[in-house]
Amino acid sequence: MNEELKEAYGFLFEKELLNEIDEVGTIKRMKAGETIIEIGDYVTGMPLLINGAIKILREDEDGDELLLYFIERGDTCAMTLSCCLGQSKSEIRAVAETDTTFVMIPVAKMEEWTSRYKTWRNFVFQAYHARLSEMLDTIDAIAFLNMDQRLMRYLRDRAKIKGDDLIQSTHQEIAYDLHTSRVVISRLLKKLEMEGKISLQRNQIKVIDL
Repeated sequence: MNEELKEAYGFLFEKELLNEIDEVGTIKRMKAGETIIEIGDYVTGMPLLINGAIKILREDEDGDELLLYFIERGDTCAMTLSCCLGQSKSEIRAVAETDTTFVMIPVAKMEEWTSRYKTWRNFVFQAYHARLSEMLDTIDAIAFLNMDQRLMRYLRDRAKIKGDDLIQSTHQEIAYDLHTSRVVISRLLKKLEMEGKISLQRNQIKVIDL
């Protein structure tokens, strides 16, 4: 059995299921910034994250993006699950936030395991619940938080995901994720720096107030 798979999911799934995942799954390794799933693609498998992090984005009719949530080791993407089971096109874009390793599970096995393995069924339901909660948090942030609060929350989330208080990102990239303009982000980053919450460097942001 793949040791990476066992280490990431051994506490969730029984040995028989792990062996099946190892047998039918395809290991994929992506570099930070690479697109894993594109909007409009037919989704033929579900990713089980072994290490790294993936950000899930939506896009409006003008092509502007909005960050929905991150998935980390031991997670999967509920929206990918929905597309797989409904045999529909992807409505999200999945991009590797860091160098990432995951296992792609064929759709047919996902359905089969739901009836055969209680641990798999619980995992799928919990994934739906966790991702729904995160999307509701995103909606709440858009509705109730000021942009500077949203920005600070975003920076803390990225620092947590990477396990590093130094974030490598341009102001434009952050603007894309938060569905706003680069000018607004640059102004707010300067404000946060003056408040002592962050330190700005070239294409880097050090998060002080974690």
